Amino acid sequence: MVKVAGHDGTPAVPEGAAPAGEAVVPLAAIVALSTDGSAPALKPFRFAQAVAVIALGAALVVVSMAAAHGTPGWLGAGLALAMLAIAIVDGRHLIIPDPLNAAGLALGLVNAAILGEGDLAAAMAGATLRAAFLALSFLGLRLIYARLRGRNGIGLGDVKLAAVAGIWLDWSVMPIAVEIAALSALSVYALRRYVLRHPLRSSSRLPFGLYFAPAIWIGWLLQTTSMQW
Repeated sequence: MVKVAGHDGTPAVPEGAAPAGEAVVPLAAIVALSTDGSAPALKPFRFAQAVAVIALGAALVVVSMAAAHGTPGWLGAGLALAMLAIAIVDGRHLIIPDPLNAAGLALGLVNAAILGEGDLAAAMAGATLRAAFLALSFLGLRLIYARLRGRNGIGLGDVKLAAVAGIWLDWSVMPIAVEIAALSALSVYALRRYVLRHPLRSSSRLPFGLYFAPAIWIGWLLQTTSMQW
């Protein structure tokens, strides 16, 4: 999540305070805070919400299976459900649990192994390199911002989610996913502030994982369907 920044799973504090693991990120930075992986106290779903989530999850599974046949399709469906879970938890609790990120990483490694059956070592190395590159890029932004402002701007949950994106997406698709997430987050934030007649504030909290997680699956869908053309 973000202030417009991210989150580290710590509770909200008055403006100006900067507890360990949470900070304010300028709106222009567009990189959200994340999580320390601790389990949030979950809010109960209403029946209608639960039905909507189940229906959406089923639709994502169907689309994933249609985009990629066989095992890759099942893995894509697993990615869709993991990213849906991350989006829901981050949107409701401003935290990205480590087990969900771990599930995304594990599924990504299996997917890389299957797609790279002709050269397994190269495929696994490439996926690991992409994951490390994107995660370190997010971590670098976190450290730079902390150095300049004296507080964190990107949470570790988003750093780990970036690794998930890297392990699933090709080099050309990774920036597309990040851009989709950033533009979506800013657009929803700006529209919401406009509708509520609230001024734009660089310290507003924004769950970036709510937008980044779906963007990862969308990126996978785009690259999977483009490979079939």
